[in-house]
Amino acid sequence: MRLAELIMAVVMAVFSVYLMWKSAELPIGWIAGEGPGGGSWSFWLAAGMLLCCIAIIIRWARRVTPQSRSEEVFMDRRTLKVFLLNAGALTGMIGLFHIVGAYGAIPVFLIFYLRFLGGHSWRLTGTFAFVTPIATFLFFEIALQKTLPKGITDPWFDPIFAFFY
Repeated sequence: MRLAELIMAVVMAVFSVYLMWKSAELPIGWIAGEGPGGGSWSFWLAAGMLLCCIAIIIRWARRVTPQSRSEEVFMDRRTLKVFLLNAGALTGMIGLFHIVGAYGAIPVFLIFYLRFLGGHSWRLTGTFAFVTPIATFLFFEIALQKTLPKGITDPWFDPIFAFFY
């Protein structure tokens, strides 16, 4: 486990630097009258990821966390099953983006993840599945003025855009 933590932190740090470099090919600051530049979201997200990787490496070197002191196997059978379920769920959600858009894929993912993988109540699951796409829409489409894929649901958003613009 100890070695796996270090390897993943270094690999993700290198990946973060690469994403920051590629994102900086587009504007990463605020563009007057338009909102954030095309590379802004990915650049700053990668910068945050890099900071987290650096923190993980420092904590690994100081042996602060149980993982940084552990000599256990990194991925046992149960962990592999959980990993594959999560990876499959995310892959399914990303695949649904092109069909039903972000605002259809996000609730489907949350219902599967919270209710069926997490075992949470239908009340909590329904609340998150309903509120998250609305908050995401308001944040990206209205506040940042960045469109997300809408798939076949695209015409449903015309009245909403007419209201805001």
